Amino acid sequence: MEKIKTKSWKDIKDDVYGKKGTERRDELDRDFESFKIGLLLRNAREEKNLTQKQLGDLVDKKRTYISRVENNGSNLTLKTLFDIVEKGLGGKVHISIEI
Repeated sequence: MEKIKTKSWKDIKDDVYGKKGTERRDELDRDFESFKIGLLLRNAREEKNLTQKQLGDLVDKKRTYISRVENNGSNLTLKTLFDIVEKGLGGKVHISIEI
């Protein structure tokens, strides 16, 4: 009986998108980070029992904008991120940079 070799998610990303540092892989990683931001914001909003409209009202944004941010955090300015987290959700933003 032949043993099936499984690949890790990292190996699959390396094979399909290239190694870290390549343009295609870096784009995938950025998109994933944007997606994570949206998910974190949605989870925080739900924990506060706020609707998208209620959160939007707190930060002077439309419900449709909050929805877009939650579904894909890309094109979110830092000012808006801080407004949503601090004014809307009563939290704090912590940002780190890797070099």
